[in-house]
Amino acid sequence: MHIVGLSAYYHDSAACILKDGEIVAAAQEERFTRIKHDPGFPIHALRYCLEAAGIGPGEVDHVVFYDKPFLKFERLLETYLAFAPRGLRSFATSMPVWIKDKLFQKSTLLRSLGELDPEVDWSARLLFSEHHYSHAASAFYPSPFETAAVLTMDGVGEWTTTSLALGEGNRLAIRKELHFPHSLGLLYSAFTHHAGFKVNSGEYKLMGLAPYGEPRFADLIRDRLIDIREDGSFRLNMSYFDYCTGLTMTNPRFEELMGGPARSPESPLEQRDMDIAASIQEVTEEIILKLARHAARETGQRDLCLAGGVALNCAANGVLHRAGIFDRIWIQPAAGDAGGALGAALAVWHAMLDRPRTPPSAATPSVVAPAAPGGEGGAPAARAPMPPDRMRGAYLGPSYGAAEIEAQLTAAGAVFSRLSPEEAIDTAARALAGGQALGWMSGRMEFGPRALGGRSILADPRLPHMQRLLNLKVKFRESFRPFAPSVLRERLEDWFELDVDSPYMLLIADVAARRRRPPAPEEAGLEGMDRLRVTRSEIPAVTHVDGSARIQTVDADTAPAYHALLSRFEALTGCPVLANTSFNVRGEPIICTPDDAFRCFMGTDLDMLVIEDFVLVKHDQDPALRQDYRNMYELD
Repeated sequence: MHIVGLSAYYHDSAACILKDGEIVAAAQEERFTRIKHDPGFPIHALRYCLEAAGIGPGEVDHVVFYDKPFLKFERLLETYLAFAPRGLRSFATSMPVWIKDKLFQKSTLLRSLGELDPEVDWSARLLFSEHHYSHAASAFYPSPFETAAVLTMDGVGEWTTTSLALGEGNRLAIRKELHFPHSLGLLYSAFTHHAGFKVNSGEYKLMGLAPYGEPRFADLIRDRLIDIREDGSFRLNMSYFDYCTGLTMTNPRFEELMGGPARSPESPLEQRDMDIAASIQEVTEEIILKLARHAARETGQRDLCLAGGVALNCAANGVLHRAGIFDRIWIQPAAGDAGGALGAALAVWHAMLDRPRTPPSAATPSVVAPAAPGGEGGAPAARAPMPPDRMRGAYLGPSYGAAEIEAQLTAAGAVFSRLSPEEAIDTAARALAGGQALGWMSGRMEFGPRALGGRSILADPRLPHMQRLLNLKVKFRESFRPFAPSVLRERLEDWFELDVDSPYMLLIADVAARRRRPPAPEEAGLEGMDRLRVTRSEIPAVTHVDGSARIQTVDADTAPAYHALLSRFEALTGCPVLANTSFNVRGEPIICTPDDAFRCFMGTDLDMLVIEDFVLVKHDQDPALRQDYRNMYELD
């Protein structure tokens, strides 16, 4: 049986396909259309999924959409009625769009599916799941746990903004919910907007900015903006926010409370911006910890699953891990709306069709946290190896064979060499050890927002200048944004204060104490962006200003080529770590095809490009093929 899951019409549209309950393929539409966060019907992603499964449209048994559009329309209408007469202009602006695109979204879906194949009776196969149930299903069903508490946190689905569920076998039941307008995701997005970043895009920038500041606004946020209960539930003071009835996230009262207007996009960051980021990050972590403690008490479970956009807050995940509230934690790598497509499909297979969960067919390490004996926050307990999850390392997108790579590179006018797999890895490792920045495309594309060694830009993390160089000359983005370390799993504890797998780059932990270095006397008093000049460890390019890092562990079973590259780099340098960032420039979706890779390579200051066994050197390329890539995409 084949089940297709879809998410669309908000942001990060995606498609996935299951075969007899096994995840065969999943991808975001943006990777094919080259439109960041593309909200349109995921026709290209769907066609890829059908091709990966080896079936035609008529062989799909069920198509399930990740939320219920009519309930969203109900929420919008009831919200405007509740706040009337405020927001009349917003109501008049949005209502025609909602009537056309949301109230009749079933017809829109059927029409789009009909364009895929008009001969199929799609109306007999189309199903709908609730938004947070889709998130919960994406967290629990692929996890390695037989039973678990499940927390989902995002902006808003239909009505729900936060949910607690209990997963047992193939059953998944929502136990508690928080409803709109009281939303942790929207609160964080309000501060994202105030910091001058794009909502639904720049939240990770706010998280990255937080370590540069001090949380001096945290008490003000608690006193005036949000009432946090002991169980983690909360209520927002809506007199400071405008997202219910207005066309912006906040209002003048919010700006007055925060000591000034929202920062203009692209303007210089001030210490106040950094302090505000640190403050909302602290409040967010407090809420998540309280929600987790309540979840443990309410369900009696020792394992926890997370999904929803807030679950991509790696810093909060690290705090939760270290708290030891749960024995083990598993986080869906595509935790946002894209992953809702996968959860909706899994919900049909397990919950609706009552099919059992089976062990995964391919081992993938899990993000887990050990128990803390003697209460929360104690020393980690010894733990048995974790069973694998069902996400296949999140490598669920397209891959390309030698003939197709050669054809695309030749059509693009590229100059390349094809080596043996061992020679290509050795060439790449030597270039990295020589200080070069490398574009790396290997195997299947990742599903979710993280580049995990399938579509990555890589560099030597030991070079103090590398973070700034990659940000400004390759990624064309703000210099403060940190890069993630990819580390051989077997070397993890020698380099980082983390003793659990983190294959999906969703946990932040400190660089190992013996690898860190104290600031020099002249560096000790530096503040704000001046702290970027401090060499904080043996791997400064992946060490954030607070000594932490967003870690990806790499094992040989899940990512053999990437593991081999790291191993060869270690043999050359003694360092089993590489700086890893997504293969794109600011505002561009992560690359998908060899042609995408070559265009990005030629539009940036990357020195080398490796696509499977094909190696391209920048100075060998025709200079006429270089292009001004900086302005090709709208800023994120």
